[in-house]
Amino acid sequence: MRIFLVGFMGCGKSSLGKRLAKKLNYSFLDLDCRLEELIGMTVSDAFDTHGEEHFRQMEKKVLHETFGLRNTIIATGGGTPCYFDNMEQMKNNGVTVYLKMSPLSLSYRLRYASSNRPLVKDLTGSDLEQFVDQKLREREPVYAQSHVIIKGESAKPDQIISLLFG
Repeated sequence: MRIFLVGFMGCGKSSLGKRLAKKLNYSFLDLDCRLEELIGMTVSDAFDTHGEEHFRQMEKKVLHETFGLRNTIIATGGGTPCYFDNMEQMKNNGVTVYLKMSPLSLSYRLRYASSNRPLVKDLTGSDLEQFVDQKLREREPVYAQSHVIIKGESAKPDQIISLLFG
């Protein structure tokens, strides 16, 4: 089984994904980290050097490579489900879990970890909060198509396991 964790940047996909993989004895793959390995630069540098459109094309290619993996938790990038037919493809090739968080919670988290996130690295204070609120409103309809939706602020591996495996 492949489990795709989706949600806005900063919602905990990578940290929760690692814990979930350990608990299930699955492999863990962070899509952004895998992409960085392949292109030899950070996501932020890839955005700056090649632009978002080129980055999204590379991201789609790496995502499609995950469809051959078994027993893997995949932490997607915050925008991954929102481009091309990525969400549909993930749903057809695994189980999607949306870690849903409020804009306020996301802004708080991102305020302290924005330097390596290309879309928010230059934003602070109310500009960051406005950006998160607007972008989340755009992306929410896509994230909400996930098989499972859980509250990101309090998500635990056991909660996901019981929802997926009963």
